[in-house]
Amino acid sequence: MQTILGANGQIAIELARELRRRYTQDIRLVSRNPEKVNDTDMLFPANLMYAEKADEAIKGSGIVYFTVGLPVDTETWINQFPVIVQNVIDACKKHKAKLVYFDNTYMYPQNDNTLTEQTAFAPVGMKGKVRASIATMILEEIKSKNIEALICRAPEFYGPGKTQSITNSLIFVNIRKSKSLKVLLNADTLRTLIWSPDASKATALLGNTPDAFGQTWHLPCDDNRLTYRHFIALISEVYGQQFQYNVLNELTLKIGSIFNKQLKEIRELLPRYEHNNIFDSSKFKQRFPDFTVTTYKQGIEQIFNEQITMNN
Repeated sequence: MQTILGANGQIAIELARELRRRYTQDIRLVSRNPEKVNDTDMLFPANLMYAEKADEAIKGSGIVYFTVGLPVDTETWINQFPVIVQNVIDACKKHKAKLVYFDNTYMYPQNDNTLTEQTAFAPVGMKGKVRASIATMILEEIKSKNIEALICRAPEFYGPGKTQSITNSLIFVNIRKSKSLKVLLNADTLRTLIWSPDASKATALLGNTPDAFGQTWHLPCDDNRLTYRHFIALISEVYGQQFQYNVLNELTLKIGSIFNKQLKEIRELLPRYEHNNIFDSSKFKQRFPDFTVTTYKQGIEQIFNEQITMNN
């Protein structure tokens, strides 16, 4: 059986679909209020803050995918993320389940340097420090051979459905709501974005590749990196209308964060938007040369077609 922890998010939904398509019908979905993705899915409601619930959720699993997401709230991350991950690690050890840990890039330096699997952690802000400490915890368990695990890491998402990201929120959601598009700090730095279904498909592939364990993997992205200026121009081309956007400068964001808690919470991530974000996924592409990466234009076309369907 393959088990997905944190089963209601877009990554988990696409992961469940991919596992069912290519690998197994024996899928367990775990969250506080899980919902079926495939007809054959087994649902297991659980709060992973409780060790006994994590143990029950993982019992009988061969492979466990950690795609748990918490609200963007620093205190919640500090108090809950390490506890949840430790509970999952302990349960995987006990039941001899393999762990696939889905991670982000918060622990990396926020500068122009190319990011590879060997990039040293240099987190900015408490959420980055939490992510760094958890990744280090898993790496130490791997090194000590206490657990068979891998880390798969993704940069910022863009994508269909319930994909949650700054790019989706400030661009695609605003298009849907006929609001002005927004860009953080700089429209002319190169961005590496990952199409969320690609991230899920690659995660499923890694989880079902025995020699992928014991390593960190950057998930595959389109190497034709765009600035937000060029990204929005490409959106305008696909949608057939010219979209305008506003660049939110640091002063505007600082003032806004006084009144908007969510904006306050993401301020520690802002330096990455002042710099080129070059996320290198060549290791994955060399190991899996037949994996097809969705281009930015293809992804935008899928979002556009999804919005047309929703409006009809």
